[in-house]
Amino acid sequence: PLGSNWAEIERNLASGYSGIRYQPEWDNFADMSTRLGAPVSEFSLPSSYTRKQTRAMGRVSQMAVRTAELALEDAGLITDGQVADKNIGVAYGSSSGCTRAINEFTQLLSGTGAKGLNSTSYLRMMPHTTAASISMHFGVRGRIIPTSSACVSGSQGIGYAYEAIRFGRMERMLAGGAESLCPTQAAVFDTLYATSTRNDSPGLTPAPFDQDRDGLVIGEGACTFVLESLDCALRREARIYAEITGFGSNSDGAHATRPNREMMAQVMRMALADAGVQACDIGFVCAHATATEQGDIAESQATADVLGYKPVASYKGHMGHTLGACGALESWFAIEMMNAGQFAPTLNLKRPDSRCGELDYLQNAPRAIQTGLVMNNNFAFGGVNSSLIFKRWEGR
Repeated sequence: PLGSNWAEIERNLASGYSGIRYQPEWDNFADMSTRLGAPVSEFSLPSSYTRKQTRAMGRVSQMAVRTAELALEDAGLITDGQVADKNIGVAYGSSSGCTRAINEFTQLLSGTGAKGLNSTSYLRMMPHTTAASISMHFGVRGRIIPTSSACVSGSQGIGYAYEAIRFGRMERMLAGGAESLCPTQAAVFDTLYATSTRNDSPGLTPAPFDQDRDGLVIGEGACTFVLESLDCALRREARIYAEITGFGSNSDGAHATRPNREMMAQVMRMALADAGVQACDIGFVCAHATATEQGDIAESQATADVLGYKPVASYKGHMGHTLGACGALESWFAIEMMNAGQFAPTLNLKRPDSRCGELDYLQNAPRAIQTGLVMNNNFAFGGVNSSLIFKRWEGR
């Protein structure tokens, strides 16, 4: 929703641009209160993609595959659409597969016929459609780790890829997450009274951490990382953006939708321990912060418990909650801002909720922060939590 390259995204983050839009096609859903979403407005695949290549891909897989292609090109690992080294793994996910394909099966179950079903319906619908599509499109033959874990899909994709490399199972991995915008996803949160209903003022919502926030907005997008061992990267003189030094993931083991402050804090401590750093070493926290009351309060209090008074921002005010993609997108943002020493504020945050943790909330304007370590946190329904720590690459 903010662009398709870092230069564009950086400008939009700094200028306070909002990717939130009124969705007039959702007016047909009378029982749904929200009409707001954050679409990727001009996405299309290059003409080099054939129908044979794309017929088993829904929009979510198309975005995943295209970002994987761009990442491989940027890493210098692809020529003429081909990946020279086939021994690459994939750790990737989304909250669900293609929802249009799901609807094809729904029509069958509802008794209206199976006319829409075809041989690719399941391939587009299956939970691991993004990971499988990336693997098949590029012909890579390493291990596949699907991470269909709602809002931590992208961050777990990165974390599990990191572990696969760290423990010698793979030398390279494609990792990240994707999501395509669908009213069914907005309806999930609408039934929980968790969506923003400021339908007449899309640019003013969502408002993470703000005392007047009224809920989240669903977005879409995709982001793919190329991860590889340091020895491998140095051997081929790769451009290194950052080093992953810490990852933690756990589960609440309790309520499916109620945030658990204690387990949120624990997953951050796990990431710190994995990285071998102290809380005082972290210079910025990229927060999950979806602009829901319970989530913002629990997360901010847990962050303050573990890290103290740290600079914190959430980018869901700019682009909504991109679900399976957010962990990868927000990790990308955090890395780029760390390297630039300039961090964007939380859009629409005017007055931090007094019930939120005591943190240094970035507001109103970008801030110069020199740090070599940033943390990105994400939390999902089902009580799934993740935390990643990235280190600025200074050379060996």
